[in-house]
Amino acid sequence: MNRPPENLPENLIVTCDDGIGELRLNRPERLNAVNEALYAELLQQLQRLEQMPEIRVILLTGAGRAFCVGADMKAHGAATRSPYQRRQYLNAEQQVCRAIREAAKPVVAAVNGYALGAGAEMAIASDFILMKASARIGLPEITIGTFLGGGVTHTLPRLVGLAKARELVFLGEKIDGAEALRIGLANRCFEDDAFDAQVRAFCQQLARGAPLSMQLAKRQLNGAAEQGFEAALQAELEGMTFCATTRDWQEGVDAFRDKRTPRFEGH
Repeated sequence: MNRPPENLPENLIVTCDDGIGELRLNRPERLNAVNEALYAELLQQLQRLEQMPEIRVILLTGAGRAFCVGADMKAHGAATRSPYQRRQYLNAEQQVCRAIREAAKPVVAAVNGYALGAGAEMAIASDFILMKASARIGLPEITIGTFLGGGVTHTLPRLVGLAKARELVFLGEKIDGAEALRIGLANRCFEDDAFDAQVRAFCQQLARGAPLSMQLAKRQLNGAAEQGFEAALQAELEGMTFCATTRDWQEGVDAFRDKRTPRFEGH
């Protein structure tokens, strides 16, 4: 059942259905370029979906023919922001990407068209990138004299390796879904006419997983690079011990015994 938000945002279409909370960037006339209002709404709605127990997966995508082409250059070109306001605008992206990365629930970026600059960075901050075959993703910042954001200098080399990360960043080239999949940036590449259905099926599969187990796995996978092996073993032991105290653990055991699909509730 769709559950509309209490305060309807102006720059997002928000739908909640079948365990999936979808945030669809909705500035198609600007190819979903980000401005202060869109960042504020994204942060608010990410936090709201985090608090909804019926939502198991957060889906981020774009209306029209783009996912997000990055900063609204028209607003930048107006040069009406003070230095403080420029810093606040830039920091807003950092906050959104941090919220995506630190969300307890898995975040899926469905890249339906151009994902450039801040758009690519929000996708890279997500747990999964699903790309339409015709979509293009790229980091053109250096080619226009600016710099990267959203933690991409930390995350991108872990996804594609340092050599390929340098190539993507220094050259600023846009790559399609097939190439993104080949280098390990994207998790899936779907043909255009099957994209929406395949994205929905992927999210539904995620939503059937045990929420507490997934939360622990996301936290550990994201933080493991800063841990030693012994610390990882200890964190896994604590996670296994905790999960064994939950009703979902018993449901998983019972479902395996009964040869049925488990019905996890996040308890």
